[in-house]
Amino acid sequence: MPENSILQPSSVRLGLASVSKQEAIRMCAQVLVDCGAATEDYFAGMLAREQQISTYLGEGVAIPHGTNEARAHIRSAALGFLQFPDGIDWDGNEVKVCIPIASASDEHLGILASLAEALMEPEAAERLRVTDSVAEVIDLLTPAEEN
Repeated sequence: MPENSILQPSSVRLGLASVSKQEAIRMCAQVLVDCGAATEDYFAGMLAREQQISTYLGEGVAIPHGTNEARAHIRSAALGFLQFPDGIDWDGNEVKVCIPIASASDEHLGILASLAEALMEPEAAERLRVTDSVAEVIDLLTPAEEN
């Protein structure tokens, strides 16, 4: 995996205990802060986005990210990966995987397209929900041309 990949091993968190949706979003924001991609203020933008429209993607996956206004709090593009094996209630949907996104431009559209492509494979989505391997997460979410 390239060192400049937007998903770093240190941003993958597996086997987390179930929490509320808001707490999961806070944890997602913290992963982006911890890797240097966003400031603490990005969390408010992530909550605002969620109030506008749910970031539930399907297949047990949510992709929390900030509003356009929150882009001011982004330092670099990055993804995180948080796995909640027992699930989180996400507006009536069960979420087992949260993939927070930090992006200061429309590059997030390409990121979303890559994620959607990876998650279109039901087997890949299932592996992401149950894996205990950081390397497997990165392999499943990194486009083939980056591997």
